[in-house]
This record gives sequence, C-alpha cells and structure tokens, in this order.
Amino acid sequence: MRQYRALTVLLCAVAALLLSGCGTQAAGRGREASATATGPVPWTPGEPSRVSAARIGADHRTLSIDVDVPSGEHPCVRNLEAVDTDAEYGAVPGTVHVQVTFSSPSGDRRSGCVRETTATARVRLPEPLGGRELVVDNHTVFTADGAKPPALRMCGELGCHPPATGCTPASYDQALTAAGAPMHTYRDAEHCDGRWLVLDFSWRTGPACGSDDGDPACSSRLGDRWFFRAEPAGWKPVFESAAGGCGAVRRQVPEFPVALCAELAPLSATLHPSHAPAPAATKR
Repeated sequence: MRQYRALTVLLCAVAALLLSGCGTQAAGRGREASATATGPVPWTPGEPSRVSAARIGADHRTLSIDVDVPSGEHPCVRNLEAVDTDAEYGAVPGTVHVQVTFSSPSGDRRSGCVRETTATARVRLPEPLGGRELVVDNHTVFTADGAKPPALRMCGELGCHPPATGCTPASYDQALTAAGAPMHTYRDAEHCDGRWLVLDFSWRTGPACGSDDGDPACSSRLGDRWFFRAEPAGWKPVFESAAGGCGAVRRQVPEFPVALCAELAPLSATLHPSHAPAPAATKR
C-alpha cells in the first residue's frame, strides 16, 4: 500500500510539473502576442508630402524650406533636416538640389499621426544660390528670378520661365499641356493669330514598333482638335470638336474668328472615332 501511495504521489508530482510547464509556455505565447500587438510604434524615415515655400537668407546661402509633415496628439516628427545633395550625387549646371527628410511613426496609425502641419527645414549652401534654380526633393523648383526677397518663386509645370503666349512651338507645347494631351503627342496642324489658336494633334497607339516596320498596327494613331483663347497664364482650352468648319465652335464660342476655322476639314473617323451610347438595359 505504501508503495502504491508513493507511486501515486510521484505520478501526481510529475503531472503537476508537466501541467505547470505547459501553462507557463501557453502564458508566454500569450504575452508575446500581446506585446506584438501593443508594442512600440516604429519610427521610420520619410519625406514631406508637399513642399510649399522656400526663402533665402540675407547671406544668400541659407535656405528655409516649408514642408508638410505628419502631426497628431503626440510628437510625430524627429530629425527634420534639409541636405544639399549636389556634393554626393553631382551638381547639375544651373541648379541646386536639396533633399528634405525626417523620421516619423505615421506609418502606423496607432501613433495618432493622422494629420499634417507645416514645418521648416534649413540648410546652408556652400556658396550663394545666385541665379541657380533650387530643386527640392527632385520635384518642386524655386527661383529667385522675379521673386520678392526673401521669398523664392515656385515654378510651374512649364518651368520657371514659361513661354510667352503666341504662335510659337514652345507656346503650342503649353497649349497641349493645358488640354491634357497624352505623352508623346505630335502636333499635326496649328492655326494661330496670337489671340486664338486651333491645334490638331495625334498620338501613336498599338505595339512598340521599329521605324521601318510595315505592320499597319505600328502606324495606328488617335487624335483630337482643340480650340484655345490666349489668357495671361497661357493658352486656355475653350472647345473641342472633330467637326470641320466653324459651325460647332462658333455655336459655343461666337467670337472665335472665322479666318481660323473656315478651312478646317473634319478629323478622320480613324483619328477621332465616335462611340454610340450603350443601349439601355431591358427590364424583365
């Protein structure tokens, strides 16, 4: 009987140890899962979502750059800095390149950094900016030309010195941009008097082909025709039509000059196909 009781006690002790070990392991897994779900929010490198302004100091070398950065109830930005990258990557004549970076936990919404605010990063150039353009984060360009110091002037899609509105190739390119023409568009015809403009343009479609490829698919094109009026900011689109003559445009823009539209031929249906509206669904 004593041996039986001793064996029973021993088995119970072993069982207790095993259960204790399993319980400890399970609890450990639970703690690890909880720590992962509620652990520290990581801070990661980032760049501003927008560059809004730039100023030049009295020394003509110190730049102050306003950018949009994450914000929230708790601190959302560390190590905000602007760096002149020309020394590292090589300078481009006529420009100065600056990169703005910071660290933020905003990639994790637990951080609460779900809003934005304006912050200022500063950098001192090795030499005066002078007449060079400032390029921030490879996208936003500023110039001192035409700006009221200490501010620098932000340049637009057409550069810091857009072409004057007129009957010139550079001005026609501005008109294509204003009309939202596809990339790699060809100007097919221009009719211009300095105040009004008609542009016929087309763009290639289909497969990529060599210049000597005889496949008709390689010469497939689509096209469009837009009418423009000169504005202080450049050519402004006022009407679009594939029709010939003046009827369509003058119904919409009566002041459009007949001299620029009277001889217009209709655009080919292959360039400007029309699509019938989808048939109405039949009720059952």
